Amino acid sequence: MFDGLDPVLLSRIQFAFTISFHILFPAFTIGLASWLAVLEWRWLRTGNPVYAEVYRMWVKIFAVTFGMGVVSGVVMSFQLGTNWSVFSDRAGNVLGPLLGFEVLTAFFLEASFLGVMLFGWNRVSPRMHFSATVIVAVGTLISAFWILSANSWMQTPQGFAVAKDGLFYPSNWLQIIFNPSFPFRFVHMVTAAYLTTAFVVAGVGAFYLWRSIYLRHARVMLGMAMIMAIFVAPVQLLLGDMHGLNTLEHQPTKVAAIEGLWETERGAPLRLFGWPDQEHEITRYAIEIPRLSSLILTHSLDGEVKGLKHWPRNERPPVAAVFWSFRIMVGIGILMIVTGLSGLVLFLRKRLFDTRWFQYWCMALTPAGFLAVLAGWLVTEVGRQPYIIQGYMRTADAGSPLLSTPVAMSLTAFIVTYSFVFGAGTYYILKLIANGPDTEDDAYGSHGVKQPPLITTLGSEKGGRHV
Repeated sequence: MFDGLDPVLLSRIQFAFTISFHILFPAFTIGLASWLAVLEWRWLRTGNPVYAEVYRMWVKIFAVTFGMGVVSGVVMSFQLGTNWSVFSDRAGNVLGPLLGFEVLTAFFLEASFLGVMLFGWNRVSPRMHFSATVIVAVGTLISAFWILSANSWMQTPQGFAVAKDGLFYPSNWLQIIFNPSFPFRFVHMVTAAYLTTAFVVAGVGAFYLWRSIYLRHARVMLGMAMIMAIFVAPVQLLLGDMHGLNTLEHQPTKVAAIEGLWETERGAPLRLFGWPDQEHEITRYAIEIPRLSSLILTHSLDGEVKGLKHWPRNERPPVAAVFWSFRIMVGIGILMIVTGLSGLVLFLRKRLFDTRWFQYWCMALTPAGFLAVLAGWLVTEVGRQPYIIQGYMRTADAGSPLLSTPVAMSLTAFIVTYSFVFGAGTYYILKLIANGPDTEDDAYGSHGVKQPPLITTLGSEKGGRHV
């Protein structure tokens, strides 16, 4: 039934499907863990129970999301052995230790102190509980550090030698870990995670304001989210520009695909929109701004930017996917900046929490961060094709010797299973949001008066209460 399909292509689709699910969870938990730490710090500083109540609501969501992230990450690890055994064999000496370091330094740390976060309310002091929250937040950043180091090494490999047997052997671990694209990719991804969380929180806060429920909690959510949008979204634009300049230096074919640029040009225009026709090597229906691409990429109006024709056809990535994914990512980033500026204006006018159109706007942008992250990863991963390790190993040579039918069947099983499991997880998260914060008792009452543990509230089915 599937014999005519390419098993490598099916394996790529399968890995893309599973990693697309997985990346959503770290992108959320990295930002959410740090925000929870800020919430608990504010509670300890002010004694305002609203911060504790918001914390206890979102820590449940964090626990569910963290669990789904772990499950989806384990699945990807298995795929490296089942579908990409040649890649694992050749690059395992480099990537294996990096992924092992992530488990030893980050995952164990997160898993250990997550228990204190969830079940330590009546067992440890408030400051000890806050320390556990901070440790989990740091653990998520350490995890991102190692995973992005491994991925960045595949994009800009260095610090290794290729032996006669074709295996990659590390020669300088510092060069491997801190490869040329890693600092830019790490900061860009972590910032994206913070913005993803901010817009989810803003959307929930706006929903509560729109429904006129949990008003004090909603103001905390929306207000803190807008602080992130005001200050961090513009910074992300600058970080993206720096990352783009690094990519131009080390992966110029990816940049040419992003720009939809076929001919090497001086004073290259910026193509806002168009349709890259890879067969005829032209971007049709292009809407251009003269010289702007050269200005952005080279900081000169007459700077030279190499076009895709500079490289053979078999060295070019799928241009349309990279071109449009990049524009989706940048477009969402601009919407985030506009949202932050709008929130600032409304705050100065004392209308931030009662402007209906802004509530609708924030609710509509709730998934914006996830969409931007997915689009960004499509640019990153599709843009380096045809290589799995840039310049050294092609994706077509990295797959396991598999037949098409078992790969297609496992792909189908993944789609069905993920739809059920993660659909149920998403439903439960939405249920927690609908239930809202538990306002009947505080995390510690009046600083140190211990209340029932958090686990007793995990299954709460109480509806929203007007405040």
